Formats: sequence, structure tokens, C-alpha cells
Amino acid sequence: MKARVTVMPKSGVLDPQGKAIGRALSSLGFAGVGEVRAGKVIELELAETDPERAKAAAEEMARRLLANPVIESFRVEIAG
Repeated sequence: MKARVTVMPKSGVLDPQGKAIGRALSSLGFAGVGEVRAGKVIELELAETDPERAKAAAEEMARRLLANPVIESFRVEIAG
């Protein structure tokens, strides 16, 4: 079973990478781009076959290692 963990900076946390991307897009002529936030996506191949247990395991991984709960939030998606 595959799990996708999306980790993003929490609202209100400075995001220098997002700011740099926003400035670069503007310098390339892309008008109308508002705030840019940059995060990361982690894909996991899990041996678990039960979707609810797989999601619980991936959420625990995110809480303990993949995301910094002080400055980041995360979302877990499960695909069969």
C-alpha cells in the first residue's frame, strides 16, 4: 500500500524557499502569482494492507520524523 505524506510550513511561519520561488517566477514574467509556499512530498511503500492502519502508521511516521510539528503541518493520503 502506498502512502503520500505532504509536509508544508504552517501558516505564519516564514518560508524563504517559497519567497525565492515567488521572486523567480515574477522575474521570469509570470504575473499574478500571489504567495508561494514550498513544502515536500514523501512517498512510502508500506507492507500494511489495511488502509486505516496504513494511514495511522504513516501519520505516526510524520509526527515522529517526517514533519517538525512546531513549524510544519502534514497531510497523509493512502492509495491501494
